[in-house]
Amino acid sequence: MPEKHKAYSEWNAERFLSWAKTIGENTRIVINTILSSHKIEQQGYRSCIGVLKLVDKYGAQRLEAACAKALSYTPSPSYKNIDAILKSGSDKEDSKKSEKTAIDDKYSFIRGAEYYGRKK
Repeated sequence: MPEKHKAYSEWNAERFLSWAKTIGENTRIVINTILSSHKIEQQGYRSCIGVLKLVDKYGAQRLEAACAKALSYTPSPSYKNIDAILKSGSDKEDSKKSEKTAIDDKYSFIRGAEYYGRKK
């Protein structure tokens, strides 16, 4: 077997899943989806390595957010989906929106049942 191919013989699904779990649950789900989308498990190894290596460039928190966003709109995200989310920075937008709505709810005026004369 060529030297480059021997390196892949050390990899298996459990190793990728345990690596992904250290990043987060959504990342683990994405890796599991990538592995199960191929007829032969080894065909998904390069994609898995690509997704997991995005931590070096973007960080674990952003990768986890990107995986969550990708899972929200497709049941089987790919490396390209995750990479596009991270490059565009749309993983950051969701966290800003959730912070903004939490602040808005804190200062909003909501009428309760007492206002309308009903009992709780």
